[in-house]
Amino acid sequence: MAKSSRFVPPPNTGWKELPIGAAIPWPGNSEEYKTGSWRTLRPVIDQERCIRCALCWMYCPDAAIIELKQEYTTKAGRKYDRTYVVDYNYCKGCGICANECPVKAIKMEPEVK
Repeated sequence: MAKSSRFVPPPNTGWKELPIGAAIPWPGNSEEYKTGSWRTLRPVIDQERCIRCALCWMYCPDAAIIELKQEYTTKAGRKYDRTYVVDYNYCKGCGICANECPVKAIKMEPEVK
């Protein structure tokens, strides 16, 4: 019979003595790692075309789309009370935001260093 690699605590062990496993001991630990240097394409938001639907913000797997309480008026005179921008420190350039945009206001452009 094969030996199990599963951890089996000694008898009468309380929960406080168990080792931490499969848990994130503190929240927000991914903020320590800026991963934007991985990308080859970068999303650029055309504020004139953007309808502020927030789909890019919702679908971004890295939370790199930021919603700002910043007014914006288009050249056509349409007023918005919020603006979406990309935090390039964390954007990996996956393109999900551009794919989900219903008005194609996000274009993926080559990353230039």
